[in-house]
Amino acid sequence: MVCCDEKTGMQALERRYPTKPAMPGKSILREYEYLRHGTLCLTANFEVATGRILAPTIGQTRGEDDFVAHVRRTVAIDPDGVWMFITDNLNTHMSESLVRFVAQQLDVDNDLGKKGRKGVLKNKATRKAFLSDPTHRIRFAYTPRHASWLNQVEIWFSTLSKRLLRDASFTSLKHLRDRVVRFIDYYNTALAKAYKWTYTGRPLQK
Repeated sequence: MVCCDEKTGMQALERRYPTKPAMPGKSILREYEYLRHGTLCLTANFEVATGRILAPTIGQTRGEDDFVAHVRRTVAIDPDGVWMFITDNLNTHMSESLVRFVAQQLDVDNDLGKKGRKGVLKNKATRKAFLSDPTHRIRFAYTPRHASWLNQVEIWFSTLSKRLLRDASFTSLKHLRDRVVRFIDYYNTALAKAYKWTYTGRPLQK
């Protein structure tokens, strides 16, 4: 079981001048001017049982093909295993390409229909129903609308921002990519652990 989502708009910002560290009696001095080197998108899987990040994908786009390629790389870790992806209701998470990939992996011979016309591919609702079928070895569980916080990878994205991205300086997209990859390796080795939910809920007061 993995929580999956994209972190878009990771900016490769290079500070125009180096940051000066804090000294006794003096605060840190951080240059506010910067150079822009573009942005990257990270698609990550947070493994619920271990807290590790599996098969991360880093690219410059986040389209339908990008997400299918990410799911394909993830499933390749254990091609015959049972996979559940927890994700939100973004249209790329229930696309025609994703349905066709899952159907191929499950050896589904049925006619999938035609997008906008009929069958499984007809519309977003029919594709979602197919992808979330509990009898499938590869399936998707979609969080309720306006409840993306239920997806645990969002918590990990916050950790990534606080520990690496915030106030950092990157000289290029490659520099940003390398730093993210190294952070994930470090996190998986030294910090990964399953999250323990502490929020118990509270009824609304009248």
